[in-house]
Amino acid sequence: MSNSPIDPVKLDKLGEVAIKVGLQLAEGQDLVITAPMTAAPLVRRITEHAYKAGAGLVTTIYSDEEATLARYRYGNDASFDHSAGWLYSGMAEAYKKNAARLAISGDNPMMLAGQDPDKVSRAMRANSAAYKPAMELITGFDINWNIVSYPTPAWAKLVFPNDSEEEAIAKLADAIFKASRVDQADPIGAWKEHNANLKRRYTWLNEKNFASLKYTGPGTDLTIGLADGHKWKGGASEAKNGVTCNPNIPTEEVFTTPHKLRAEGYVAGTKPLSHNGALIEEMQARFENGRLVEFKSAKNADLFNKVLDTDEGARHLGEVALVPHSSPISASGILFFNTLYDENASCHIAQGQCYADCFVDGKNLSKDEIAARGGNASNIHIDWMIGSDQIDIDGVNADGSSEPVIRKGEWAF
Repeated sequence: MSNSPIDPVKLDKLGEVAIKVGLQLAEGQDLVITAPMTAAPLVRRITEHAYKAGAGLVTTIYSDEEATLARYRYGNDASFDHSAGWLYSGMAEAYKKNAARLAISGDNPMMLAGQDPDKVSRAMRANSAAYKPAMELITGFDINWNIVSYPTPAWAKLVFPNDSEEEAIAKLADAIFKASRVDQADPIGAWKEHNANLKRRYTWLNEKNFASLKYTGPGTDLTIGLADGHKWKGGASEAKNGVTCNPNIPTEEVFTTPHKLRAEGYVAGTKPLSHNGALIEEMQARFENGRLVEFKSAKNADLFNKVLDTDEGARHLGEVALVPHSSPISASGILFFNTLYDENASCHIAQGQCYADCFVDGKNLSKDEIAARGGNASNIHIDWMIGSDQIDIDGVNADGSSEPVIRKGEWAF
């Protein structure tokens, strides 16, 4: 690795931050890692820091782009309606026994571009259904979990197409390190300060307890009702197993659960969405009674409409998140083709599954109680960006009075 364009010191710091800030891995706790094979250098750093922190057993499940593409080129048609349910059942079993979960993102976002979109959507549907028992333990925040990223060659060349592969990797690595705060002398201290700032934001929102948010801007006039007994969160928070973790590194958002039946109006996407090998651009959506009833985009509208037909909950909202336009990721001016990054450049909403922990006393609520409060259920959770420096957001009270939350993309309080 001595001739790698990736700074080994910062890579090691990212591994340390993933364990000590992202997961805050508990003594004796097992860890399940998922990662592309090309991210092995980061997997090794994380694994070392995990064992130094007293981990039980660290197990990594690798994916390989060429093997994935071989399925689409040569796989039996019927196989696209199947998934490795045994694998996901095993992961769910591990989480039930309190294993922590860490995902390393870095797959080529355009890997499935050019593949049969019907096969892609069928495979995704089968995968989502098989993964649901494990996913529910993650979205329900039963365990401490974390996502970090690694600058793989294919991803780097997509983000920086005019550079050599080595230069592109170096640039993407630097962007990841900066966004993840590992370019600083004391990354762990920097994360403590950042988490405190996010806490101030969500504490104010929780004290206000708005009934809904009103979005206005170019192509946007949307009211999103918030779930009954909703709770804003951001940065570090405590999982049901008692461990405080930072699920997303990086993160710039505060977020909560909208009411699945209370979105009204229309909204324009402000950044492209990279999904399953396709770039969905200039998105426009109209909501009635909480349901996305009309979706259009300049590119790949058919693909996203298929995703919206995954199940009944896919056309309803599961998350609403606020991010200032001046966030470091937005200020970088980089389109990452990666939702973990792109969503932290902009206010966003998510189609599909809600986070059970975004309710007051959410850790103790049953699925039926969450549904009764307006929480949405789905096999998907897909974020898309609706914020910019031209968007205003008001918090609306139950009596109809309102006050500014965001003005021209920046916090108004």
